[in-house]
Amino acid sequence: MSERSEAEIALANRQFCESWLDEDQPITDARPRGQDLGAMPIGSGGGVVLRFLAASVNARSVVEIGTGAGVSGTWLLRGMDEDGVLTTIDVEAAHQQIAKQTFAAAGFAGHKVRLITGQALEVLPRLSDGAYDLVFIDAAKKEYADYLAEAMRLLRPGGIVAIDNALWHGQVADPTSRDEATIAIRDLLRRVRDDERLVPLLLPSGDGLLAAVVKTPVGSG
Repeated sequence: MSERSEAEIALANRQFCESWLDEDQPITDARPRGQDLGAMPIGSGGGVVLRFLAASVNARSVVEIGTGAGVSGTWLLRGMDEDGVLTTIDVEAAHQQIAKQTFAAAGFAGHKVRLITGQALEVLPRLSDGAYDLVFIDAAKKEYADYLAEAMRLLRPGGIVAIDNALWHGQVADPTSRDEATIAIRDLLRRVRDDERLVPLLLPSGDGLLAAVVKTPVGSG
């Protein structure tokens, strides 16, 4: 066996995990469309985690902030209950038109997805308190803290919030990186870690996926 450094082993392990479950044609077709739109889709490893999280809570009602080309939405739908509905929000109507094609190609009927075009922070307050099993966040990084606050209101006890780009291309771990997006994500990580209402987990899948379970409120039941 050849001698390899810990860094080389870690990289090999990560690459193996990212490719362990293959993506099918609807998702591989959607990836370049998302890149062309400037809406970089979640990585394959992160997509698998989303499907797992949705299945783990038998999700029937999910909110997605940032539709993109429909890659993450497809992964979420594949983990959701067969009667579940995905509510997905994007500021760009063009993104959602592409996403519709992705969902249809993946075999999901139109009634499975509620597409809302608009600014997320204007749309989210109109959604019902405690009515959702999972909220996935993948939109404007500087607004992540505000999205988290809305997610906490929307989620039922035992629900999950999941957030993409939690490592932000390696910049979060680099103390010399001080751009606006990196600072916003570091602040989010601190908020989630220190919030006693949450049970958090930070995964290196893709560009980093932060997830947290909302605990039953203190003093309830």
